[in-house]
Amino acid sequence: MSEHLLAISGLRAGYGTTEILRGIDLTVGEGEIVAVLGSNGTGKSTLNRTISGVMRASHGTIRFLGAAIEQEPPKAIVARGLIHVPEGRRIFPNLTVRENLDLGAYRRARARRNINRSRVFSIFPRLFERQGQRAGTLSGGEQQMLAIGRGLMAEPKLLILDEPSLGLSPLLVEELFALIKTINAEGIALLLVEQNVVQSLEVAQRAYILDNGRFVLEGCSADIQNDPNLKRAYLGM
Repeated sequence: MSEHLLAISGLRAGYGTTEILRGIDLTVGEGEIVAVLGSNGTGKSTLNRTISGVMRASHGTIRFLGAAIEQEPPKAIVARGLIHVPEGRRIFPNLTVRENLDLGAYRRARARRNINRSRVFSIFPRLFERQGQRAGTLSGGEQQMLAIGRGLMAEPKLLILDEPSLGLSPLLVEELFALIKTINAEGIALLLVEQNVVQSLEVAQRAYILDNGRFVLEGCSADIQNDPNLKRAYLGM
């Protein structure tokens, strides 16, 4: 396997005295799509928030591009090229599509804002068509495209997508996962944190199954997808 972009070892984190993550080991390599799969309440959002510096780990290490980042603030982590697209889109509804995108380059790649905006428009033509429209008037699928496009404006080396298919229609989910493959084909590694098991396993090279703050299963996506016992035990399939 290629050199790891992200390497997590023995990660523990939680809220007050309540421990949510109970010893997480995870790696993402150059150019990989890695899926973290689990139902609500298993610790997926806590994992994302801890990696991106919004939450502080109580134990363990997080290394990105060889540097320890578990004590760094979010702005420093973003500056390194680790970009988190949070669950729920978190766009600015009263700003235009173009203004939302430009904010993605505030901390990183500001000098190449125009180039990167054109690149985002090439991936998401609907955003180009609606660039002067207020973001709050977009459809749910378009808002998700905008959230991902805003993340791409920072020229990520690793893009964390937190539940990107949540609340989308089946047709839009198909389109979204096709776009995820398009983004990855440009050389961007992705950590895909999802409940959508079937389509996540179709696009990811490797996957981790999260349950009660621990990884109960990990391996190649094809192995997880094709093992009937694992499907029943952990994926509800």
